[in-house]
Amino acid sequence: MRRYTAGTAILIGGLVAGTLDIVYAITFSALRGTPPQSLLQFVASGLLGQASFEGGPATAALGLLLHYLMMLLIAAIFYGLSRQLTFLVRKPIVWGPLFGFLVYWVMNLVVMQLSATPVKWRFIPISFATGIVVHMFCIGLPIAWFASKVPADRTPQEAQA
Repeated sequence: MRRYTAGTAILIGGLVAGTLDIVYAITFSALRGTPPQSLLQFVASGLLGQASFEGGPATAALGLLLHYLMMLLIAAIFYGLSRQLTFLVRKPIVWGPLFGFLVYWVMNLVVMQLSATPVKWRFIPISFATGIVVHMFCIGLPIAWFASKVPADRTPQEAQA
């Protein structure tokens, strides 16, 4: 079985989750007529507000960077929790999707509401359903899976043996 360091698990988990999520978001938005640049500018609007939509490719690039930074932070949070609540990594297929479900609600009902983005969360059935599924299986699951590949810390007694 392949093992990772904490940093590697966080990095790979965050990048995989971030890539799956952004591919979904760009595809879903494109099907609804929103170009990728506008979607990424929307992400940047969390920091810059309405001005992000006037920044062209530069604010789209900032949006992509912010997206991946958020995913790395989410992966680090899960990893930190999993070192205290070890059951999270014993069954990543169970706890990863539940973590992703929680991430969906925190991102939409806390982070977006406190951000500078001009559009706040509203209930749209298809966006809600796909958003929940993507957060569970494309964000929570890969993050938990890679975190589960980090060996548990050895106890002081094991280290001395």
